[in-house]
Amino acid sequence: MYKLIALDMDGTLLRDDGSISARTQQAIAAAKAKGIKVVLASGRPIAGMEKFLQQLALTSHEDYVLSYNGSLVQNVGSGAVLASRLLNGQDVRDLFAMSQQLGVNIHAFSRQQGLIAPRNSRYTELERSHNDLLLTELDFAQLPEDEAILKVMMVDEPEILAQAVAALPAEVYQRFTVVQSTPYFLEFLHPDSNKGTGVAALAAHLEISPEAIICVGDAGNDAHMLSYAGLGVAMGNATDEIKAMADFVTHSNQEDGVAHVIERFMLQS
Repeated sequence: MYKLIALDMDGTLLRDDGSISARTQQAIAAAKAKGIKVVLASGRPIAGMEKFLQQLALTSHEDYVLSYNGSLVQNVGSGAVLASRLLNGQDVRDLFAMSQQLGVNIHAFSRQQGLIAPRNSRYTELERSHNDLLLTELDFAQLPEDEAILKVMMVDEPEILAQAVAALPAEVYQRFTVVQSTPYFLEFLHPDSNKGTGVAALAAHLEISPEAIICVGDAGNDAHMLSYAGLGVAMGNATDEIKAMADFVTHSNQEDGVAHVIERFMLQS
């Protein structure tokens, strides 16, 4: 019997217009009524997840959330941090220098200062507005070495970012977890941070085995948690790579794919 389901948000839980369907809300409520843990696991900051946590009534001391692609695992009701693996200011400086060489824009999330960037750009503004954040513009070269950083993102037009990805030196992948959530967002995390390690930390806290966990996603930043789960599910709109590694492919985010998974694997047993 499955005891926990971790859901990516954009392209998975959310439809293309950013809404959650009535059928999906009903399925989640039914799963909760059976005692199943429903956990949102997103690359978003907490601020960009709060209204959906409230909409789904996932706001109590019994509820948990993964933000920043698993860099932060928290109890929703108390805000207590269960797991946190962060970068630092030196990491940002080095990635900033690399971004300048590659000709791409960059921003980051500081634990103290929130969304920070050397300058606002099209995709930094998208991040800011999408999650209703404040942006602080500052010189990354002047960041203190010990600044606590949740994640760093190279952001640019898909064709520009694709060229940058192709030119990244191999050692970057040894120093950081590197995941791509969209064609215009490339994310750099602590090497021990990803959605898989985040779900694993929560599972250990709740004493739930991987075999009792379902993880659902659509993009590269979901790969780690799909690999970890007893049942890794790809959305019908997922990338080919995610579909190839999944145990099961559900309907698309426009066709109540999350509800289909919950109904089939959690509510029929």
